[in-house]
Amino acid sequence: MKLAILVIDMLHEFVYGRLKSERAQKLVPKISKLLNEARKCNVPIIYACDAHYPKIDYEFKKWGPHAIRGSSEARIVDELKPHENDFIILKRRYDAFFATDLDLLLRELGVDTVVLTGIHTHICVLHTAAGAFFRGYRIIVIEDCTDAFSEDAHRMGLQYMKEIYGAELIRLDEFIEKFLSK
Repeated sequence: MKLAILVIDMLHEFVYGRLKSERAQKLVPKISKLLNEARKCNVPIIYACDAHYPKIDYEFKKWGPHAIRGSSEARIVDELKPHENDFIILKRRYDAFFATDLDLLLRELGVDTVVLTGIHTHICVLHTAAGAFFRGYRIIVIEDCTDAFSEDAHRMGLQYMKEIYGAELIRLDEFIEKFLSK
């Protein structure tokens, strides 16, 4: 099994900005811990980041302008700043695979298992899980490294990924013990 960690939309917009969430803020130290452990084991880390074109992006019809490409709101939060060997995928839709080179990158890295973290469990994490499922990747979702606007939305997203995509749901400490302890 070859893992890659996906950090989905941990951007200023969603953590501290217009669409901020205290629930997203609580993810930061947990995801930071995960990334530190993953780097020790040379597990690839890929940031999937909303990066919308101003004025024309279709998602604005639902959410209004957000995470405009090149803006400070579209930056990854400082606490999770990418390291030199990490990868950044810019996306314009919920699914990090849609119209990006994520699949090509994962295949070039020899990855067969994606580990999903980030915000929002029932939107971008869920749709990225769908993209992974459709492309034949094994899916692991770290329950306490994902979250949503509400506990109900978070639980709904987790349950859907488990039932429909066969995602393995796991807690952070258990994941580190099972996959990153050598």
